[in-house]
Amino acid sequence: MAIVKQGTEHEVVKRLSKMSGVTDVLVTYGLWDIVVRIETQSMAQLDALITEMRKMAEIVQTSTLVGA
Repeated sequence: MAIVKQGTEHEVVKRLSKMSGVTDVLVTYGLWDIVVRIETQSMAQLDALITEMRKMAEIVQTSTLVGA
């Protein structure tokens, strides 16, 4: 889940959807602006992808939920 700078939601969705491991990206209304579904083979891959996402200037805040 991510909070992004106002007006950048659709641009961020396009960029995120091109990242390896991202299986779904949705613009939402409420506390979070974007929900991203990620599938990786390891926690190391997940960490690398989330780190890459957090480097995007448009992303203000993220929250991660890990399920098995």
